[in-house]
Amino acid sequence: MKLSRILSNQNGVSRRHANFLIALGRVAVNGVPCGDPAAEVDRFSSVKVDGEIVQNAEPGHYLMLHKPAGFLSATLDHTHTTVMELIAPELREDLHIAGRLDRASTGLLILTNDGRWSRQLTEPRIKIPKVYRVCTAYPISPNTSQRFAEGIWFEYEQLTTSPAQLDLLGPCEARVTIYEGRYHQVKRMFHAAGNRVTALHRERMGKIRLDDALAPGQYRPLTPEEIDLMQA
Repeated sequence: MKLSRILSNQNGVSRRHANFLIALGRVAVNGVPCGDPAAEVDRFSSVKVDGEIVQNAEPGHYLMLHKPAGFLSATLDHTHTTVMELIAPELREDLHIAGRLDRASTGLLILTNDGRWSRQLTEPRIKIPKVYRVCTAYPISPNTSQRFAEGIWFEYEQLTTSPAQLDLLGPCEARVTIYEGRYHQVKRMFHAAGNRVTALHRERMGKIRLDDALAPGQYRPLTPEEIDLMQA
């Protein structure tokens, strides 16, 4: 919301008077004077006029979860156990999942109440790398890497996936980097290459890596440095 609108909504002043207060340097956002009436201010920022609080900053929650197999990436489901049941009850209400994993898959899952921040992880046009360790039912064919690099045709969506990188780790194991997040994308790509994924584990989203110290089912807050990685 624009700063001038916050003042007029919360402080009972006209938009014109709000702009006047801002121009005089009497309005501070997160303790710093702001002279731009059109500045976008979210609910995680404090706003004060002459030192008096107009808007308190709401706490932002940014969590890294080591998702175990068997948990659904959903905030609510009446049939399956969801990842929310791994999170402390007092944190669950406002959280959403930034980049889901299917129920059988494991690894890095990010949960937050900050929609603007999480869109940087999930917005398709940004194309951040998502890195997975994959095990397959059959030996990975020599031409799979080239096929992934060229993109795989998805009939249902009538499109070709963005170029992906495959690094072979063993006959039936690879590390795969994709830049999209389409439905069951990695599994469908291997299926198109004549193989089947038996295990999929997400290691990284953008520059945020799964903490090796987290056991399956454990989570921790992201550090300020990790949060800033998505704001750089």
